[in-house]
Amino acid sequence: MTRLFSEAIKDARPRVMAALTAVLCDLDLAEDCFQDACVRALETWPESGLPQRPDAWLIRVARNRAIDVWRSTRPRGTLEDRPSPLEASPEALLDAQPFGDDVLRLMFLCCHPSLQPKDQVALALRILTGMTLAEIAKAFLVAPRAMEQRLTRAKRRLREVVSTLETPDPRERRDRVAAVIAMIYLLFNEGYAGSHGPDPVRRPLCHEAIRLARLLLSLLPDDPEVMGLLALCLLQDARSETRLDSDGRLVLLADQDRARWDERKIAAGTALLEKALQQKQPGPIQIQAAIAAVHNQARSADETDWVEITRLYALLARLQDSPLVQLNRAVAAAEAYGVAAGLAVAEPLAQALDGYFYFHGTLAGFYARLGRDTAARAAFERALTLVPTDAHRDHLHHEMKKFHLF
Repeated sequence: MTRLFSEAIKDARPRVMAALTAVLCDLDLAEDCFQDACVRALETWPESGLPQRPDAWLIRVARNRAIDVWRSTRPRGTLEDRPSPLEASPEALLDAQPFGDDVLRLMFLCCHPSLQPKDQVALALRILTGMTLAEIAKAFLVAPRAMEQRLTRAKRRLREVVSTLETPDPRERRDRVAAVIAMIYLLFNEGYAGSHGPDPVRRPLCHEAIRLARLLLSLLPDDPEVMGLLALCLLQDARSETRLDSDGRLVLLADQDRARWDERKIAAGTALLEKALQQKQPGPIQIQAAIAAVHNQARSADETDWVEITRLYALLARLQDSPLVQLNRAVAAAEAYGVAAGLAVAEPLAQALDGYFYFHGTLAGFYARLGRDTAARAAFERALTLVPTDAHRDHLHHEMKKFHLF
């Protein structure tokens, strides 16, 4: 039951933090009040039951805490001299959204040009997903203390340049849209392949990202990368129901029951992708959506066009190269041209991806398929020290058994 309450809090976090930030205009105060509300929820809900609207409940408690803080730190009469936005009901805070959505607006805030790109991503991870400092630091391969300092500086910088959770004008939206696209896809991935917590799949976060992608598309209806973002989320979310088996174990793409994939989402995502590509302005998100579409078009794993996927990853590397793109290209190359071809792409990534469990798991699979058992066992053991969830650990154990490496 405690887990149910914790998951409800996690799923409500983006909307609650956005609503609080919209009226408090202070990320630190919003986060402190949210944490107080979470403590109250975990004390209260086991007896009273889960509220019908957990987000509204959390906002009400956090709002009351913020009022207490304001009254204790502001001169007498300040709150009474003018109407306070904190006096609005939680439902009003959630639903009165002239810009379209406070979560989207909070993303634009995190993407403020005064912040470095890495700081934008780290701040969004902290504020929107609730990842801990240690988890974010691990993702960025820095010490937790260094990450704490980075986030503190980012929040301080925002306080200096932003007085309100403002609606960016059209030019500012255009300047920040690439970062916001990255934020939304990051949020989707946190739900689709969670990097922390007990669950490898958190569907509500995927649904929130899809909702935000639709809102962003309503703001920028002709932007091919925004179309590609929504297409990519839909094409991947179409497989979500088949990513875990009845025991909660991860199911590889090749082993999923494709008859259970959501054909409506696949059709909608494919149509959006085709519309985006017609503009002949290919971008990284569109290419990733095209890769997802190739997977979804295959009636079975054996029919997957790995040569085309390898070509698309090569194109993606030209547009937005990174070690992760190269790792995915290695996986595709192994399927298209043989394991040795994939290994040739993957092994040079060892230094860049040493702290990434999927890299070592991929290497382990390559080595095992080539009969290099000692190297495979070492790679599996390294991957097991880095797994983000129990489901990923169970999957690695299953792979080790499959190759008789236990």
